[in-house]
Amino acid sequence: MKNHVEVLVLGAGAAGIGAGRALRAAGIDVLLVEARDRLGGRALTRDLAGGTGLDLGCGWLHSADRNPLAPIVEALGFRIDRSRPPWARNSALDGLSEAEFADFQAAQADFEERLATVRDAPADAPVAAFFEAGNRWNGLMDAISTYYSGAKAAEISAKDLDLYEDSGVNWRVVEGYGRAIAAHGADLPVALGTTVEAVDHAGNRLRIETTRGSLTAERLIVTLPTRLLAEERVSFRPGLPDKAEAAASLPLGLAEKLYLRLERAEEFDADSRVFGATDRADTAAYHLRPFGRPLIECYFGGPLTAELAGGGEAAFFDFARAELVGRLGGDFARRIAPLPMHLWQADPFAGGSYSYARPGAAAMRARLAEPVENRVFFAGEAVSKTHFSTAHGAYLTGQAAAEAVIASFAGGDPALRRSGAPGVLAR
Repeated sequence: MKNHVEVLVLGAGAAGIGAGRALRAAGIDVLLVEARDRLGGRALTRDLAGGTGLDLGCGWLHSADRNPLAPIVEALGFRIDRSRPPWARNSALDGLSEAEFADFQAAQADFEERLATVRDAPADAPVAAFFEAGNRWNGLMDAISTYYSGAKAAEISAKDLDLYEDSGVNWRVVEGYGRAIAAHGADLPVALGTTVEAVDHAGNRLRIETTRGSLTAERLIVTLPTRLLAEERVSFRPGLPDKAEAAASLPLGLAEKLYLRLERAEEFDADSRVFGATDRADTAAYHLRPFGRPLIECYFGGPLTAELAGGGEAAFFDFARAELVGRLGGDFARRIAPLPMHLWQADPFAGGSYSYARPGAAAMRARLAEPVENRVFFAGEAVSKTHFSTAHGAYLTGQAAAEAVIASFAGGDPALRRSGAPGVLAR
């Protein structure tokens, strides 16, 4: 590992890779430092026999028609599946008539209309305040909240959620989104298996202490998940209590995936879906035969995930088996077997899945993103104002942080920076 680098990027997930590529394109000496032994962060593809890739982290190119990673993924040689997602269609397995499904969709549309009124309101409120009292679909809509935010609606800022931008177009990477993101960063300079323990920003140069020794840098881009920042896993000297407070207001929601092998899978339509229940929030969603494969992707979110995590992977399987048997009959239990999971809540370098803002904390994303002394910059999905909780949101913030770093060097003129002109790299 080098003794000195112009810019150190802390973390090699989507944000770190976005920052690293932009900095290298500008001719800046950059190094990514990653505690894991792999690239990708919360994007993780696990391989099965035959080259099948299972995304245990992020799995969807959201807003895919405008997602900057979509053309990158294809340019790298990965295939994109553009079929409609299972949640966009009714499933006979849920036991809902077409009229009931239409009523559910209408309830969702009405909720979104009410939620939009918060943008003109003087004060924030929990998302749950915009549910219609007594509506039969409130439990299911709260379950869906746990899937996209990792928390129930009562815990989430309405003003923040209203800012999220989504084109409604959702695609998948056949070989695995996590694999594609890692491939995009494969040629960047990176120190894997290296944990940053402290950052001293009191002197003219930043001094970074890692588990593999110390080095200095002129600039630092921090892409850590909010839980690690809130718990001050990296010691900043002088301290950054403002950042820790902002990060604590943007906690990581919980979402976990369990894949099941499925016997006689051809009985079910490819990319079909069933909810464990349609009348409560503590239920999982089941995606049958993703990509036509003989599998079920089980998706858990929010407090249910936290409860099951205490029992490990077996608890997730037991819960999924009980719900699927309740929907598909007692014989179904003999047709499924679990595959290994990755528990993000227990991951020491994540501590959860993706961020949400607590009620009253919508402004904290911008606060977390503010640079410190124009030398320490922040990126990651949590600092995105409109694309939080997504890989492309993280990637875009990494690019934005890199642009800010470039601008901080000699007014952004690489020729001046490389010339060694006096004071160019001075604080």
